Formats: sequence, C-alpha cells, structure tokens
Amino acid sequence: MSVLERLKAAGVTLPEARPPVANYVPFVITGNLLFISGQVSTGPGGLIKGRLGEGMTLEDGQAAARVCAVNLIAQMKAALGDLERVQRIVKLGGFVSAGADFADIPKVINGCSDLMVEVFGDKGRHARSAVACPILPMGAAVEVDAVVQIT
Repeated sequence: MSVLERLKAAGVTLPEARPPVANYVPFVITGNLLFISGQVSTGPGGLIKGRLGEGMTLEDGQAAARVCAVNLIAQMKAALGDLERVQRIVKLGGFVSAGADFADIPKVINGCSDLMVEVFGDKGRHARSAVACPILPMGAAVEVDAVVQIT
C-alpha cells in the first residue's frame, strides 16, 4: 500500500500544511534530511488546549499527539510533493504541556509515534525525545517536531 492509502485506511484526511505563527519557516531541506518545525495539536475542530493531568487525560493527550502527527505528515507532503519520498522518520521531538504530577509523557507522544509507524511501516520507526513543559505556544496541549530522511 502507498502512504496515501495507509493514511486513508487509518481514517486520516490530510489538511493543508499550516503556516508558521512567528518568524520561522515550516520546514528546511538540507541534503537528504527534512527538518520540520514543531506542529501543535491543531485539528479540524481547532486547537486542542490544556495540560495533561490538569483536566486532560492520557487518552486526550494521545489524541492531541496524533493530530500533531497528521500535521507533520501534511508538512512532509508540502515539502516533498510525494510522500513516497520519505525514506525514514529519523527523530521526533515531543513536548507535552503537563502538570507537575503527570509522568506519562512518553505514553502521550505514542499518539504521534503510533501513527508514523502505521502510515510509514518500518520507515516510521524513529528515535525520539518526550519532555514536559509548563506551557506551549497558544496554550496547545502537545507539540512535535521531526527529522525525516528523504530521497
């Protein structure tokens, strides 16, 4: 199956790539690497805001991280035109707005990681960091950036 077919099977419709909200570019290609700026948890219903452990459950956070994955893939499509050019998701950097007692940060970012593997197969397996922060841009619950190997 192609990446687009896997997206469809996962129930994902790619949105248009979101423009930057400040003085940066959404992605940079250098050599065979695509660096994608952090994508916040903005989906069809708007920005998913909140703090994990303070009104947001683990499942809410995973859903927000999945939205970040969709936005990362939309940026890949904008940068490359053809998602088949993705050779490997090299690294994801996950940021979770969380209360002081919320420790399941890696499980939240699994919402993004799981979709990458579902859509890209073994090419979607990646190195990763997952950290908590007191607040993210615009009050977003989750933000994820990516490094992608391309052809």
